[in-house]
Amino acid sequence: MKKGCVVVTGASRGIGAAIAEALARSGFTVACLSRTGGFPQRDGLDDDIRSRLIPVKCDINNRAQLEEAFQTVVKQSAVSIVGLVNNAGIHLDGASDSFALADFESVMSTNVTALFSVSQVGLPYLREAGSSVVVNIGSFFDKLGVKRNTAYCASKAAVGAITRCLAVEWAKFGVRVMNVAPGYIVTDLNREEMSGEALRKFLEKRIPMGKPGGADDVAHLVVSLFGDAGAFMTGETFYVDGGQGMAL
Repeated sequence: MKKGCVVVTGASRGIGAAIAEALARSGFTVACLSRTGGFPQRDGLDDDIRSRLIPVKCDINNRAQLEEAFQTVVKQSAVSIVGLVNNAGIHLDGASDSFALADFESVMSTNVTALFSVSQVGLPYLREAGSSVVVNIGSFFDKLGVKRNTAYCASKAAVGAITRCLAVEWAKFGVRVMNVAPGYIVTDLNREEMSGEALRKFLEKRIPMGKPGGADDVAHLVVSLFGDAGAFMTGETFYVDGGQGMAL
């Protein structure tokens, strides 16, 4: 597809930052939405890559800020919006019998309602492009029963359902919608926790490929979905978990 502008939410750190950089390196202009409004925190962002990045401060839970953010992107970008990556999300855990309803609603609000809202706001711009892609970032928890993770698992299952519904409805507009569902991924946000001996040994045994993935593993898959290889795919969920979600 043509190398226009891709909007990435939660692009300041972690997987979102890796996705933003990877898209920029492949030639896209990337609007980086985050609460801080800064550039992705990635080593090696040279001037050429930074020139393709548009940092925008935005709380995705605020509809007015979302609408303003997209207007800002249009004003600052010399190319049309051809893609959206719904990456922003939160994770809160706790025992289901005592998990605060406010916390449950917070997870659902950010991971589900805000994702749907961003997609709605972005649709007119994506339709105008004629051929565009939405990539939602889910989780392999969408198909698992995980202790203390009812809210998170439910939210990511909803992401998969939204992906399928939007794919069916928006195909007539030339908009393809996909869901990328990572497993355990090492990022700058969780590196210390993931390097702990107990978790490391557990993952070595539990993941068929013997180790967790990295943010770049997710980013490279996302970028590939914007290419010709994905031209006849929509509504699908792609698991990036080293085989963990299907292993006995």
